[in-house]
Amino acid sequence: MTTTTHARSVAGAVPVRERILAPDLARGFALLLVALAHATGILNGTVPGVDPDPHGPERAFYFVMFMFVHASALPLFAMLFGYGLVQFMRHQDERQVPPAKTRAALLRRHLGLLVLGALHGILLFVGDVLGAFGLVGLVLTVLVLRRGKWVYRIGLAYLAFGIVYLGVLAARVYPSMSGNSTTDVPVGPDPTGTLPTYAESVSERLTDWPISTLVLLSTILFAMIGMWAARERILEEPEKHRKLLWGGAIGGFAIAIAGTLPIALTAAGVAGPEQSLAGAAKQLYEGAGLFGSVGYISVFGLIGLRLARRQGESRVAGALVALGQRTLTFYLLQSVCWQLLLTHYALRLGERTDSPAYTALACALGVWLVSLVLASVLQRYGYRGPAERLIRWFTHGSNRR
Repeated sequence: MTTTTHARSVAGAVPVRERILAPDLARGFALLLVALAHATGILNGTVPGVDPDPHGPERAFYFVMFMFVHASALPLFAMLFGYGLVQFMRHQDERQVPPAKTRAALLRRHLGLLVLGALHGILLFVGDVLGAFGLVGLVLTVLVLRRGKWVYRIGLAYLAFGIVYLGVLAARVYPSMSGNSTTDVPVGPDPTGTLPTYAESVSERLTDWPISTLVLLSTILFAMIGMWAARERILEEPEKHRKLLWGGAIGGFAIAIAGTLPIALTAAGVAGPEQSLAGAAKQLYEGAGLFGSVGYISVFGLIGLRLARRQGESRVAGALVALGQRTLTFYLLQSVCWQLLLTHYALRLGERTDSPAYTALACALGVWLVSLVLASVLQRYGYRGPAERLIRWFTHGSNRR
């Protein structure tokens, strides 16, 4: 009895066999969105990634990127991060781990994530989100995780505010849309692929990463939406929340499409708003991306429900789950690949091809498909990703099962 009680009182990670399908499916797919967004940005040298003068099928590529990728990838990951935070706490509570030990484990985990994010952001990719997620996790662990339901509903209030905000922006932007517009998509610079040496790129990221991380702290609101969903067990009990999931899928994508359409048409060179409203159109698209991520999570909740009714999962679903369980490792692997494939001081694929769009699509799909295969191999032999093992070491110390 003493041994059993002691085992239950030690914080431990959620065993793979006890994980639910939907979040891992969504994480595995989200890595494709991240790959597309990052590769397109690096090759075009802009944030978000867009060619100011696309031709032929490139127009369709950028249209789809702005409708379904650029603005949705970050909120999707942030919501899944918040969902996982509540899942971890609930798992520890079910094992009768004292709340103080769970809190300490989470604080160590997020400090480890912050350290890993700093290394990633400085050495590999300035658009790192791990550092921001580490800081967000520290704040949520201390201030939100074990509070009452009203705190979790802040995320829902933010969604409601977002609908009103998008409605106001849409009322300004849509009347100004014209097929004769010469407005360009407002973008920021991304020098990742153009710096002449790796040393110069590190020097650049050394000053840019802290600023980027502070900007990304706004993802705390996205994470709180995921925390609310986890508290309600929406993905654990999809049958019970089927109507909500269908509403989230249909409503989320409807709002996302309506909000991203003006800037997507602008990126495709088909139509656009007045130049004076270009900034408002970009704000409309950025805000709509949150609802796109709601749509994605809802869709994967419904897919998880369907898979749960079957006797087994398909190979594709199994590969996505394997990748989703090793998101951290393969997120970092993507950045290594961009360094090797796309930078001026490595293979320079962007300088060897005529189309940033086609090159980005090929690189993103290639890296993601290779990740699926590697993750499946690791799953088959029962190995976690090395980055996941490192974070487990930060979280659980000597209790590394």
